[in-house]
Amino acid sequence: MGAWDTVPGRVGSYEDGGPVSAQDDGDGIDEVAGFAALLRALKEGTDRSYGSLARRLGMNTSTLHRYCAGEAVPLDFAPVERFAALCGATAEQRLELHRRWLQAVAARHRPRTAGAARSAPPPAPAPTPPLPPARRAWYRRRRLVAGLASVCAVLATLGALSALPDGRRAPADGAARDTGPTASGTASGRAEAGAPERRSASPGPSDSTASERPSGSAPPKEKPGTSHPPRATPAPTRREQPAGLPLTWSVNSQAWKLGCGHDYVIAKPPGQVPPPPAPQDAAPWAATQSAVHGGETLVQLSVQGRSDTAVVLEALRVRVVGRTAPAEGNAYAMDQGCGGSITPRYFAVDLDKDRPLARAVAGSDSGTPIPAVRMPYRVSAKDPEVLLVTAGTSSCDCRWYLELDWSSQGQKGTVRIDDEGRPFRTSGIEGLPRYTYDTLQRRWGPYS
Repeated sequence: MGAWDTVPGRVGSYEDGGPVSAQDDGDGIDEVAGFAALLRALKEGTDRSYGSLARRLGMNTSTLHRYCAGEAVPLDFAPVERFAALCGATAEQRLELHRRWLQAVAARHRPRTAGAARSAPPPAPAPTPPLPPARRAWYRRRRLVAGLASVCAVLATLGALSALPDGRRAPADGAARDTGPTASGTASGRAEAGAPERRSASPGPSDSTASERPSGSAPPKEKPGTSHPPRATPAPTRREQPAGLPLTWSVNSQAWKLGCGHDYVIAKPPGQVPPPPAPQDAAPWAATQSAVHGGETLVQLSVQGRSDTAVVLEALRVRVVGRTAPAEGNAYAMDQGCGGSITPRYFAVDLDKDRPLARAVAGSDSGTPIPAVRMPYRVSAKDPEVLLVTAGTSSCDCRWYLELDWSSQGQKGTVRIDDEGRPFRTSGIEGLPRYTYDTLQRRWGPYS
């Protein structure tokens, strides 16, 4: 019997002669612990260390440790799917892992009040009139129907587990959808580089591009310091990856350096900005604050073939579609100082260049060099890869996206990598007031 078969609460495992499911303690501890136990069981079935797996996943070793110890739950299933693929999980194991991940995420978002209520002594039973027994029976029937519906929902995800989930999320700012030359996911040749837009205006972090306003119409007058919520511009529709491509990909544009360091530009005073979130909650936090990446944007691009046939990644290119003066507001640092022994390999992009390039940079593991990713690079269904792109600027509010050239079995194409149909956005923070969060005083203070 392997480590996977001994995990309590796993569908299909048995204790005392019958199926066992995870029990809820009111705070969701069992769901999170059960999910972490499955991760550990998969890891123990390999000969890879946490550091080796973390490098392939493009995350910090401590972050992977927290997932496997039940101290944190990934906000997206994409890294869990990549972890399962690296550990050689079967389709049945992936389905079970997805089921337990859904339970763990739901438990993390559940109000932590049930535990206290459950620990209180039960009230004395009252005399039983004729109607309450029928009411309790109706409640049990409702629970049975709800349970059957949950099982059907889990089984419905089986077909979706053959490929990586896209792991995308709603953009955090009100930037307009890009009208660049290459549509997302289309198989095409290399697009011609268009001249980047240059404007003298200085929009706030939530402002949309000037090209969105109808020609001949004056912009509405606004009070100084007014910020635009994400609904100021139409939200882009979700771009589905077209069928027939030999590869699939997912994008995380809210990655933090070493999993703990990042800056956001927000057009709000410190008293109106909530405390910094956990890294896995960065996307919804940034969306509610209409935040813009400050200084640099880290994009995690997970690429995988759809079959065992190799797909060659030929080139990774950068397209800048808009440049304006840096956004106004304040810079808020998410970290209180962090570091680690592992520096992942990545592609560096200088957005201040007229024609920025994605330059491969080597990483380091406790002083041991990690070779840079060199194109062309091969991926397949059994050998996914996480490409980390770090794009920085000090002089502009830049809107940009990536193009990934691929080839496989005589076919060639280019896919566009962007933020849910609109370009990524990065704004310089030089000269802006910068703040960090004081955990003792529980407030934002000047960065020192």
